[in-house]
Order: sequence, then C-alpha cells, then structure tokens
Amino acid sequence: ADEEFDELCFEFGLELDEIVNVSLCVRVCVSVQTAGVRPHAVAAVLRNITFTQNRYESFIELQEKLHQNVCRKRTLVAIGTHDLDTISGPFTFTAKAPDDIRFTPLNQSQEYTATQLMSLYKTDSHLRHYLHIIEDEPLYPIIYDSNGIVLSMPPIINGDHSKISVNTKNVFIECTATDLTKAKIVLDMIVTMFSEYCPSLTLSHSLCLSPSESADSVAQLLTRMCLKSEVVGDDGQILVEIPPTRSDVIHACDIMEDAAMAYGFNNITMTTPRTYTIANQLPLNKLTELLRMDLAAAGFTEALTFALCSQEDIADKLGKKITETRAVHISNPKTAEFQVARTTLLPGLLKTLAANRKMPLPLKLFEISDVVLKDETTDVGARNNRRLCAVYYNKSPGFEVTHGLLDRVMQLLEVRPGRKRGYYIQAAEDSSFFPGRCAEIYAHEKVVGRLGVLHPDVINGFELTMPCSALDIDLEHFL
Repeated sequence: ADEEFDELCFEFGLELDEIVNVSLCVRVCVSVQTAGVRPHAVAAVLRNITFTQNRYESFIELQEKLHQNVCRKRTLVAIGTHDLDTISGPFTFTAKAPDDIRFTPLNQSQEYTATQLMSLYKTDSHLRHYLHIIEDEPLYPIIYDSNGIVLSMPPIINGDHSKISVNTKNVFIECTATDLTKAKIVLDMIVTMFSEYCPSLTLSHSLCLSPSESADSVAQLLTRMCLKSEVVGDDGQILVEIPPTRSDVIHACDIMEDAAMAYGFNNITMTTPRTYTIANQLPLNKLTELLRMDLAAAGFTEALTFALCSQEDIADKLGKKITETRAVHISNPKTAEFQVARTTLLPGLLKTLAANRKMPLPLKLFEISDVVLKDETTDVGARNNRRLCAVYYNKSPGFEVTHGLLDRVMQLLEVRPGRKRGYYIQAAEDSSFFPGRCAEIYAHEKVVGRLGVLHPDVINGFELTMPCSALDIDLEHFL
C-alpha cells in the first residue's frame, strides 16, 4: 500500500519523503443485531485537542444540551465520548442479551451486568429518565473495542475505562441513533464546535445566490448572522460559508431569511405585489361547506371525530380484517386508541352515539371529513379521501330515513335517479351490515358508497343497544 501511494504521488509530480502511520482511519463495524433496537452509528475523532477546565466542562455541557434538544432526550441519538488513547479500533457496535453484557460503568468501581445496571439506575435522578428507551428490548446495544473493552451501552451509560478527562488529547466520538440524519447533524455540531481546539480541521460548505439588494450589504448582514459571506465576481453573487452547526440551512431561501432577520422584518418596505390574484375556495371544500348546511337543515347533527383510532375500531368491530382496510399505521402510537389513521368515518360516529345514549331518540348524526388510505401511486404512499357518513339510531332501524337522506344528497349534487347517468342502489353483501339489508350506491355507473342497516355484532361492539342504519358516500367522485 505504501508503494502504491508513492507511485500515485509521483504521477502528480510529488516526491514522497516519509510515511507516518498515525492510524487516522478509525472504523466502526455495525452488526445486524442492532437493527431492532438502534440501527445507526456514526463516529469521528478529535486529535491533539487541548482541554482546559472550562473547555472540558463546556464539552460535557454541550453533550447534555444536544441530548435534551436535537437528540430528543436520547431517543433519537445518544452521544458517547472516549479517550482514544485508552482503547484501540476497529470498534464493534452490536446488541446482546442484558445478562451477557458485563462492564464497569462510568464512575463505578465494579462490574455489573446490563440487567443489574438497569436496576441500579432506577433510583438515579439523572439516568432513570432514559431507561425506558431500551429496558423492554430483548437485546441491548453495546460498543466494544478490538480488545473486547466496553466503550458504552447506549443510550444509558459509558464505560469507565475510556472516560475522558482534562488531560485527554485524542477524543473518539460515537453517535448511535434511530435516525441517521439526526446522528450526522449531532456529530457535525460536536466536531465543528470543538475543532478550534485542534491544530488542523476544517469543515465548510459553500452556496451561491443572487440577491436583489446590494450584494455588499447582504454579505454584511449574513456575516452578522454568523454565516461568513463575501461578494465574488462582478455579477453581484455572494459566497456563503455554512457551518455544519447550521443544519437548518438547506436552501437559498433559508439564507435570505437570515439576512431578513439581521435587517429587521419591521424595516422591510411594504410593496404592492407585481401579480394580481383572487383567492378562491378549493372545489372540494366549497362542496363540503354547502352540504354541511343542507344536512343540518335535514335534521342531522354534525359531529367532528378523531382522525386516529384503534385497529379494533376499523377492523374487528366492523367485522373486517385489518389487512383488508388499507389502513396507515402509526409507527409509535402513544395509546391503543390512536394506532391507525381512520379508513372510514363510521366508527367515530358510532362512538359518538355511544357517548350520547341518554339523549332523546332518535339520534341523527353526520360527518363530512377525510379518511386516509394507502396508495402506492402517491409520493408519500397514502392519500386523503373526503367522505360523507350519516347514522340514524332509534328503536327501529330507520332505513327509509337514511334512504331519504341519500335522495336529498343526490338532489343537491344534481344527480338524477336512473341507471344511465344517474344514481341507483343495488343489493350487496358487507360484513358491517345486516345480511340482506345492505346496498351499494351507484352514480354515473360507478360505486360511490353504501347504505344499510348495521349488523347486530357491530352495534354490540360499539356498546349500543338499538338498531342503527348508516350511509357512506365518496364525495370526490362528484367533483
């Protein structure tokens, strides 16, 4: 390898005097076992750093500040800093069963298993707030050096062997994360903010933009905002140096926002826009507002229900399987009541009926709002769908009332009865409805919804005791 490097230098007209092995390349090997608990890791080395007591304390405080904000209390990223001279690479980031992990944690004098550490830190005023991140996982993340020395068990505690001090000269920084982008941002911030205490390290990124104001004045404003800027060329372009600590700058407009802040938003002169436009409602929203007024006039009360619900609400309680619902699942639901985005408005209305069972009968409710459906053809994999849903709850099912509401809606939508270019209903089977009491609604020769009498199992599932009929229509078909 040394000979190849010598030949490469010679090709570029350079004469190689000496090759010094300083082990600049430090590798972190990530095992597949980490995928289920903390899949990402990035690392960096600060060499020949000069710590004073103030610099050291500032370095530790920076980690804690980052842990609380960008790292979201260590859930997204956990930072570990180590004295590189006490350990040797390459390093291994893996995951093991708690009882198989044993090391001496920071500021302790004896070894503990990971299981014992979790019990030990349950009463710790600082670390107990982070135990929940991994305590229920079958495997805990762990980082070893090439000699099997434990560097850290993220996101809980570092090992005592590699702890840094005021006398540390070379610092190894590792960031383990559930979000790779956040890990890179955090690592960039730490390295950039403390690189000034190292003899040689430069990190920068350049971006050119053409300002409408004086180039010199904008450059001065940006420099005041800690974005080092200078005018380049004769065409008024500005070269802006963006430090890695400014992870929020991702476009030229972010830079101009900083310039506006330095100038003062209240000092910007008000001008008349060069274009003349008239705002207008989206057709779908306009249709929705008009229908709300007429449905209320028809004697139905509008309800506004949650966009999130449980899997049971849109599947089991309606006699369906969750895999057939095209539901969008929430990756980290806080409660069982908010596991998925609703695929139908019906459960929300039925739960509203259950909460108002003591009100005088009949209860007539409706809602016009969006449901969310999986759709692989969209850029986000899902789409909103505006629907109308109404329910009639009484001692008798009231199918004729629901059918009458359908006729009124179609009259408002200017769709005539009839099989050709009109609307009609046709018998259908649906597990949510009573057998033989369900119909599909056809409009313009396409299925646009359903109506019928709900199945007794659905009634019981939502803790209701009387018959109920329902109407469900896709409004986007009529635009």
